[in-house]
Amino acid sequence: MATPTRVAWKKVKPILSLNQKDAHRRVLLLYKAWYRQIPQTVLDYDIPKTENDCRAKLKEEFKRHANITDVRVIDLLVIKGQMKLQEVTNMWIPKGGLMNYWQETWEPKPKDFLSKFLSGQDSNI
Repeated sequence: MATPTRVAWKKVKPILSLNQKDAHRRVLLLYKAWYRQIPQTVLDYDIPKTENDCRAKLKEEFKRHANITDVRVIDLLVIKGQMKLQEVTNMWIPKGGLMNYWQETWEPKPKDFLSKFLSGQDSNI
């Protein structure tokens, strides 16, 4: 006779935030810290972008992760954002690393024969 299976729930330990509201507060604090750092970053790195371009990119990067609801994932992204902010503030990353945020989006490689042929990526010829 088979034994009944028991469902076990493991309670995970929070990383930084205890609830959704606390995580939201941390995200807003990180956003404000980045926003305040933008003028100094534009001057230090001498990038060919205006402060408004940088603010638009900052907003775009934060909105890209707006649909995440797991508190632990939000905390990990906040920690990564804080580390990146420290790297930018201390000028530990090169100018090219900062300019990678404005790279054009890449298109996926073609998969069918005709698309490969037209793009010149067919290796059989």
